[in-house]
Amino acid sequence: PSPQPATTYAKISITMLAPASQIAPVPPLSRRFSIAPMMDCTDRHFRYFARLLSRHTLLYTEMVTTGALLRGDTERHLAFDAAEHPVALQVGGSDPTELAQAARLAESWGYDEINLNVGCPSDRVQSGRFGACLMAEPALVAECVSAMRAACVLPVTVKTRIGIDDCDAYSMLREFIEIVAAAGCETFIVHARKAWLKGLSPKENREIPPLRYDVVYRLKRDYPQLEIVVNGGIKSLDAARMHLEHVDGVMIGREAYSQPYLLAQIDGALFGKHGEPPAREDILAAYLPYVRRELAYGAPLARLVRPLFGLYQGSCGARRWRRYLSEHAPRRDADERVIIAAMGSMQAVTA
Repeated sequence: PSPQPATTYAKISITMLAPASQIAPVPPLSRRFSIAPMMDCTDRHFRYFARLLSRHTLLYTEMVTTGALLRGDTERHLAFDAAEHPVALQVGGSDPTELAQAARLAESWGYDEINLNVGCPSDRVQSGRFGACLMAEPALVAECVSAMRAACVLPVTVKTRIGIDDCDAYSMLREFIEIVAAAGCETFIVHARKAWLKGLSPKENREIPPLRYDVVYRLKRDYPQLEIVVNGGIKSLDAARMHLEHVDGVMIGREAYSQPYLLAQIDGALFGKHGEPPAREDILAAYLPYVRRELAYGAPLARLVRPLFGLYQGSCGARRWRRYLSEHAPRRDADERVIIAAMGSMQAVTA
C-alpha cells in the first residue's frame, strides 16, 4: 500500500508497520538502567535507534504536557514503534482529572509505564504549575498520582529532585516522598541535585547545583520498600555499577545522546546477557530499514540522523562522521544513501 500521510502514521506505527512476528520478545520492565526523558532528544527516532543498541534499557519519551495530549495532536505525541518496548511516557501537569485522562491514553496506546514530571525547573513549566515547583505541593502530587493509578493499570512513577530553592532539608524531601508514596507511588526517580526555580536556566540547573548522591542513597536506606532510581551526572558504566550498590536503578541523560555506543555494553554488563556488543556497522545496517520507512512517511533525513552523530564519539574519524552527516543530511534529496556513504567514509578511515 502507498504510504500514509505523516499525520496519520502514529496509529499504524504500533500495529501494521511493526508486526509482532518481526519484533524480539519484550523483556520484563526493569528500571535497573534507563535513559532520561529529554526534550528534543528522546523522540521516537532516537528511541528506535537506542533499542538497537540495548534490548533491556528502559526508554522514556520526551515530556508531554497534558494540554498537548488532550487538546493537541495526540497521535503525533504518542506515536511509537512496537520495537521500542519497554517504553515509558512522561507527562507534565498538575490537574488530577487531566492526568487521569493522560494515563488512560498511555495505557490505550500500549506504553509500559507513565511517569509524572516533578523535576523540570524551566520558567515555562512553572507557569503551567507543574515540574519541580510541585515539590512544594506534595499533597497535590499525591492527588495526581492517585487519580492516575485509578485510571489505568500501568505503573505510575514520579521523577523529582532532592529539593527546590532553599527548601532542601532532607526532612522536606522525606515528607514529600512519604506523602506521595502513601498515594500509591512505589517508584521514585531522583535527580541528585536540587533545582533553583529562579535565576538558573534548565541547562544551568543540570550543572550548577551540586550533586548529592548521598541524599538519594539515604532515601533508599530509609525506604527500602520503595524503588529508588538515581539520576544526574552519570556518564560511565563504572559509575552506574557504583550507584547500583546503593540504589535500585540508574538513569542516564545526555551521555546516552552524545555517546550512544555506551548503550551497547549495557545488556552484558548490567543485565547478564552474554555475547559481544553489536558492532557500530551492524547497528547502522539494522537502522537503515527504519530510515527508509520513515522517509516514505515524510520524515526528514536530518531528523533521522540526529541520533547517529555521537555513534563514533571517541573513535578515529568521529569528526569526519559528524561532518559528513551534518553537511549531507539536510539536502532536499537526501535519503538513506547519505548514511551508507558516511559508513563508507568510516571504513576508509579504519582500513
